[in-house]
Amino acid sequence: MDTTPILNVKNLKKHFSVKGQTVKAVDGISLHIMPGETLSLVGESGCGKSTAGRAILRLIDLTEGEVELNGQRIDQMSARQLRPLRRHIQPVFQDPYSSLNPRMRLRDILAEPIRNFGLSPNAADIESRIRQLLEMVRLPADAAGRLPHEFSGGQRQRISIARALAAEPSLIVCDEAVSALDVSVKAQIVNLLQDLQKELGLALLFISHDLAIVEHMTHRVAVMYLGRIVEIASRERIFGSPQHPYTLALLSSVPVPEPGRTIDRIVLKGDVPSPMNPPKGCHFHTRCPFALDRCKTDEPKLRSVAPGQHVACHLHDLPPSENPIAQRTAVSEVSS
Repeated sequence: MDTTPILNVKNLKKHFSVKGQTVKAVDGISLHIMPGETLSLVGESGCGKSTAGRAILRLIDLTEGEVELNGQRIDQMSARQLRPLRRHIQPVFQDPYSSLNPRMRLRDILAEPIRNFGLSPNAADIESRIRQLLEMVRLPADAAGRLPHEFSGGQRQRISIARALAAEPSLIVCDEAVSALDVSVKAQIVNLLQDLQKELGLALLFISHDLAIVEHMTHRVAVMYLGRIVEIASRERIFGSPQHPYTLALLSSVPVPEPGRTIDRIVLKGDVPSPMNPPKGCHFHTRCPFALDRCKTDEPKLRSVAPGQHVACHLHDLPPSENPIAQRTAVSEVSS
């Protein structure tokens, strides 16, 4: 089994200057993705997850940090140096219509990356590859001659996926790729991504705020709050034994599918602070129902609290009997 990450991100920061002030959109995140793995990056709107995705894709420059793709650093590469490597990491964006050229027919949209990266030697081979791509995303062969406006939203997202696959990538970054779709179409696209992952061995960075979708399709989850990762663990640990108050709050807000089942909701006080002026110490302490005095001054670092589970929270310095997170987890495990 390959133990080399497809993607390795170290201390990634992306700050913007707005009217003389610094917006810390992404403030030092680290993560990795293994071959064939799905890592979901989740959090409220404005937490910095889409900015992180665009920085990883090198669509925007990094302020600080490192991005390694297949063991090779790409964060300091020029556009010319990066160009041949772009085929290994491809995006699928939230709005498929705005990311497709409205004047290009589907055939030309899919042929463009094949030609750009020199992946097929002649026109006949390109045409064969286009038919194969359409079959992979479950679109009819005669769709190749149509324009983007002739397709539904779900079909356009299939086109975006096919265009990404045309470059033969090892990693696809899905930035809210299903959030604009109807529920039934959303499920179809998620199932398609899972099938393609199994068939092609793809790795996925799945950026989303929809925890129900994330639970269905991911292997690991990284939870972001105000530019920082506060918890990262396997799907089973995040959804079965979350160890950060923010993760608990996010999960408590997910609608419960079973009639009659109740859930102990955590209602966060106040609004998300501005990334222009984030709180000192733990960014979450202004809304945390369990905040300690030290949370206001000391920034918690990610650390292991269970195999494969890392959390940035001072509560885990307390004995289990005094840790409200540990107590909630114990009660939850007993009741289940």
